[in-house]
Amino acid sequence: MAALDQTITAFPWGLIIMRFTKILIIAAASAAAVGLAAAPAAAAPSADTDVTFTVNAGTLDITAQPTASLGSGTPGTTITGQLGTVTVTDSRASADASWAATVTSTDFTTGTATASETVLASQVSYWSGPATATTGNGTFTPGQANQAAEQPLDNATPLTAFTHLLGTGNNSASWNPTLDVHVPLANESGVYTGTVTHSVA
Repeated sequence: MAALDQTITAFPWGLIIMRFTKILIIAAASAAAVGLAAAPAAAAPSADTDVTFTVNAGTLDITAQPTASLGSGTPGTTITGQLGTVTVTDSRASADASWAATVTSTDFTTGTATASETVLASQVSYWSGPATATTGNGTFTPGQANQAAEQPLDNATPLTAFTHLLGTGNNSASWNPTLDVHVPLANESGVYTGTVTHSVA
């Protein structure tokens, strides 16, 4: 009996317990892995794609004919002629597509630009007339719808030529303005030259 007690006491029970515990852990991990592998995939009946694109903003521009000849006349008369098409193109793609086009002029001179060889800008009247073409929305308004509304030009104070109010996105407007040159009775003969400038903002 004493010999049996000594055998039990000497047997490495701790080692056996440790090995048994490792076996249980490995078995549990294997079972979990098998369970994960066997689990069915989650259903995906739809899939979303977030899509973006960019609408680019452009510029606000104005173009006019590089040259114009108004014809001829004698001192004390009015020489009338058109400048050719002026066009504002608004490609800013703005939430408020308003703009205003203005016009100024230099004096018109010939020879050595003496007083009798000069027609002042204020002696030249401008009227835009109605639009010849428009695109886009908003309100397009001529500065001077007809000859009765003509106004004298100035080389310092801009005259409103055309406006566009409100509207969104891109737009454009064209018109063919007319100049009425009131030639003073004392002026000399010659080819008079000046510069008419249209601007937009």
